Amino acid sequence: MSESMENTKPVELTEGKFAPDFVLDTDGSGTFTLSSFRGNKNVVLYFYPKDDTPGCTIEAKDFADNQKNFDKAGTVIIGVSKDDIKSHNKFKEKYCLPFTLGSDANSTVCEAYGVWVEKNMYGKKYMGVQRDTFLIDKTGKIRKIWRKVKVEGHVNEVLSAAKNL
Repeated sequence: MSESMENTKPVELTEGKFAPDFVLDTDGSGTFTLSSFRGNKNVVLYFYPKDDTPGCTIEAKDFADNQKNFDKAGTVIIGVSKDDIKSHNKFKEKYCLPFTLGSDANSTVCEAYGVWVEKNMYGKKYMGVQRDTFLIDKTGKIRKIWRKVKVEGHVNEVLSAAKNL
């Protein structure tokens, strides 16, 4: 896996700060570099727990259904989870997802964005990816952060914010 961070020390990310740059391996044996979009595209960077699970599938399909609207808003969509490339390829193919999925198997990017957190299910504590979304403008600044996302209606909120950039 190819990962690099400009600043590997996690910082408190807030709206108005520059988004930490990174390189991730992606579906289709590609790579994604966040800074490559500076100056020409806004980026929706959404983190999700796991490929092909109910909430993650609904969220991915909602983004896919709105791909053309995000294109019109000059915004690319990137989904990131800890799943490997093989899993991403199957997930993308199964649901015809038109956007890039990045693999953060080592949690480097998840930690930099503060989404690798302790979770609690039925009294059992474990580490996992929190469902968060970041809207990053063409200059590389974070314009909006959605933490602990509830899937229903989320994509419409993100699209509305993207249209206003």
